Amino acid sequence: MPATSHDTMTMTGRARLIAAARSQPVDTTPVWYMRQAGRCLPEYRALRARHPFMEVARTPELAVEATLMPVERFGVDGAVLFADIMLPLDGMGVPFRIEPKVGPVIDNPIRTRADVERIVIADADEATGYVMDALRLLRRELGDRAAALGFSGAPFTLACYLVEGHGSREYPRAKALMYGDPETWHLLMGKLTEVVTRYLRAQIAAGADAVQLFDSWLGLLGTETYAEFVQPYTARIFADLRGLAPTIHFSTGTTHLLDGIAATGPDLVSVDWRLPIDAAWDRLAPGQGIQGNLDPTLLMGGWDVTRRAADDILRRTAGRPGHIFNLGHGILPETDPAVLEALTGHVHGGALHP
Repeated sequence: MPATSHDTMTMTGRARLIAAARSQPVDTTPVWYMRQAGRCLPEYRALRARHPFMEVARTPELAVEATLMPVERFGVDGAVLFADIMLPLDGMGVPFRIEPKVGPVIDNPIRTRADVERIVIADADEATGYVMDALRLLRRELGDRAAALGFSGAPFTLACYLVEGHGSREYPRAKALMYGDPETWHLLMGKLTEVVTRYLRAQIAAGADAVQLFDSWLGLLGTETYAEFVQPYTARIFADLRGLAPTIHFSTGTTHLLDGIAATGPDLVSVDWRLPIDAAWDRLAPGQGIQGNLDPTLLMGGWDVTRRAADDILRRTAGRPGHIFNLGHGILPETDPAVLEALTGHVHGGALHP
C-alpha cells in the first residue's frame, strides 16, 4: 500500500492530489487523466453538439459543466479546467481560432522582430477573465471532491503556433526563426514567458490548487538547443510560481531532455510511456514527483490489458510519495468510459502488485 501516516487516513480527493504534488504521504495513489474533460464522454459530446469548442472554453458556466463531467463519472482526484493551451494569447494582439480537426490557426503569424515588438503583454485578469471566473466557480462546485487544476501552453509550444501559423509535424518556420534570428526568438520567448507567468499566477489566485505547463512540441529539440533556447524560460516560470501552488511540467517524446526538464524546477514532471516510470523517476531531482505514464492506446485494448499496465506502474512506483497516476498523453476519443471508471477505482484500491 502507499505510504501512510496518521494524517492520511481517508483523505479527500483534493487533499490526496495536493499532498502527492508536494511529495507528501497519501492514503492511496491519486489519479486524473489528461484530456479527461470531455473527449470520450457522451454527455460532453451532447454539450458540444449545442456549443462550439471556444464558446465552451470562454463561457465559465459551460467550462465548469464540462470540467465536472469526469469527476462525476470517473471519481478522479483532479478536475482540470476545460480550456485550451492557446488561451494565454488572448489580449496579446495576435488573433487565433481553433478549427475542428485542424487545431489552432493564426492568420497573421509572427515572423519578424517588428511583429514580436507589437505583441502586447496584457493583464491576465483583463485578457482572460473568463478563465479566472471559471476557476472561481469550479472551486465552489468541487468542494473537496477533487483538486482544481489549471494549465497553460508553454512559451516554446505557443511560439511554435505563433510563428508557424498552424499545427505542423516539424514547425520548420519556428525553428528557422530560432536558429536564424536568435535575438528575435529570445525577445519572443521573453514576452511569452511573462504572459504565461501572469496567466498561471492569476489562475492560482482564482482557486487553482495546482497548475500544469504543457510543452507539447518540445520533443522536436535536441539537448543543446533546448538548453539554449527554451530551458531558461521554463525555469523562470517555475521559479516565479514556487511556493504559490504545486507545478507540473508536461511534454512528450522528450526522454532525451528529461534531466534538463527536471532542472527547470517543477514540483512534478509528467512523463510519457517511452521510458519505465521508475527509470524516469531516477533521473529527476531529489524530492521531485512524477506523473504518468500509461500509454492511452492501452485503454482501447480493454480492461485486462489496462489493468496489467496500471499494476506495472504501481509496482514500479511502490507507493513512493510524489506519484500522481495519469496517462502519458491525453485520452483518445474512442476510449470506453467504463475502462477509465474501472481504472480509477483500481488505482484507488492501492493494488501495488500484479
